[in-house]
Amino acid sequence: MEIVLSGMRPTGNLHLGSYFGALKNYIALQETENCYFFIADYHLLTTHPHPEDLQKNVRTILAQYLACGLDPQKSTIYVQSSVPQVAELYMYLNMLVYVGELQRVAAFKEKVRQNPNNVNAGLLTYPTLMAADILLHRATKVPVGKDQQQHLEMTRDFAQRFNNMYKVDYFPMPQAFNFGENLIKIPSLDGNGKMSKSCGEQATIYLTDESNELKKKIMRAKTDTGPVEKNQEKPIEIQNLFALMRSVSKTEVVQQFEDAYNDCTIRYGDMKKQLFEDMNIFLTPIREKIKQFSSDEKYLNDVMEIGAQKARKSAEQTIKDIREIIGFRG
Repeated sequence: MEIVLSGMRPTGNLHLGSYFGALKNYIALQETENCYFFIADYHLLTTHPHPEDLQKNVRTILAQYLACGLDPQKSTIYVQSSVPQVAELYMYLNMLVYVGELQRVAAFKEKVRQNPNNVNAGLLTYPTLMAADILLHRATKVPVGKDQQQHLEMTRDFAQRFNNMYKVDYFPMPQAFNFGENLIKIPSLDGNGKMSKSCGEQATIYLTDESNELKKKIMRAKTDTGPVEKNQEKPIEIQNLFALMRSVSKTEVVQQFEDAYNDCTIRYGDMKKQLFEDMNIFLTPIREKIKQFSSDEKYLNDVMEIGAQKARKSAEQTIKDIREIIGFRG
């Protein structure tokens, strides 16, 4: 059984792209693999969040994880800061990492460009903390997007460097893991790229959006004046609308509007109304479960404590081994 690890920074509500891009697949993975899912609150400290917001966002993400189907009985779900061994391994790895290689990281350069007044050491050593998260549980598979592949390559470099320096074969080489070529990629409602928080509130569908807000967003989705020739190619904003519909609607419903587009009889207003109805049916049970879990503070605390215990057990063994390999005794 492979050890799979994935984390998410607690920056607010999850959106539809997060669900179809990752969570839906994690739910399936937990049935067959040894999965660790963590809420990366240490990572968020580079942006200096308010203490109350940090705690609130951790609970928000946890409730939404659970509502989507992550099961604490099947997976280890924990908050990063509840496992102090993360920080210890982070420190050990930093002794092996060179400033020059960290300064060359594309994500660091972009952060410096975006926030020149907040170039803190945490941003510089972000890849080392990510490596600590992965190597602490000796993960073999890490689901990552293209923007994180360089960090995973660095994690393998750090792991190999440790193994070579101490002449051991302790850390496995974690591999990037994807879910195949047929992933549902959820586009933004404004027609610009995939759905993400950076698209803005009105272009993003959140799992917590109530019916009225959901309807407003979908009805405002960007379209054109309609096709003028049969079977003509769809512009990007119309492709996006169909992609959203394929994620939640029945095949025959999608085909109905495909046929209407191809024979130039489509009415985008009708399509949006249908999309809203199907999207609302899809999101309603998730939305209700989010409310249920969010209101049960005791259960959230229990899940965090159970996850922390399981994660610490794995982490303690790794740190014990590493201290021995390095030369610490007693």
